[in-house]
Amino acid sequence: MASLLDVRRADERFHTRAGWLDSRHSFSFSRHWDPKNTHFGLLLVSNDDVVAPGTGFDTHPHRDMEIITWVLDGGLVHQDSEGHNGVIYPGLAQRMSAGTGILHSEKNDSWTLTGEPAHQNPVHFIQMWVIPDEAGIKPGYEQLDVNDELARGDWTTLASGMPQHAHQRAIGIRQKHAALHVARIRPDETLQLVTAPFVHLFVARGSAELEGAGALTTGDTVRITGAEGQRITAGPDGAEVLMWEMNAAVPTS
Repeated sequence: MASLLDVRRADERFHTRAGWLDSRHSFSFSRHWDPKNTHFGLLLVSNDDVVAPGTGFDTHPHRDMEIITWVLDGGLVHQDSEGHNGVIYPGLAQRMSAGTGILHSEKNDSWTLTGEPAHQNPVHFIQMWVIPDEAGIKPGYEQLDVNDELARGDWTTLASGMPQHAHQRAIGIRQKHAALHVARIRPDETLQLVTAPFVHLFVARGSAELEGAGALTTGDTVRITGAEGQRITAGPDGAEVLMWEMNAAVPTS
């Protein structure tokens, strides 16, 4: 069976605009609802958020979800009810397992010792949610700096629950059928996608040409059913690409 490639353009995403937030959603989220666009594979949320300085998401709850945050520009301050806190920056991946329940906030509001705002520019990040393979686990948190790996220009596994990635330096997630990879592809260079039942590709910045899909630009996504290792070539300015590899889908019953 040949691969099925479903290209979704950046300007086709749901759009939430508030005074402090500019957010684009690849799937149904919050007040945006389309019963035909609720998930792909095991990926339920892929939000492209820009948060203004001095603002952010106040403390709110999550439950039974694996949440991965990837910052493109700026710094995002994380605090949660399990006592974790810190600043997420480009090249530092974060995973929060909501499990039985967790409260957290995400803000662009850290301050220097002199009382001046440390973050005077917007923070731009991608937040992704996958359904765990076991409900009711203990909440957890993990982060990993992969800047050195990204400098190679090849795929880097950010987070995985797949047994085959157990030996790799990656964040663990409680989903044995999913893994997230990222690459900062150098201009005009080519990488190969994984072979998997479901692959979700997101062009976070730059441009690229995907075999079977054609030209892609910043914010474009491709949902591939039956991925067969298609090749992706970065444009003249390179590309930063996030790739979800998934061997199962959300149950429909």
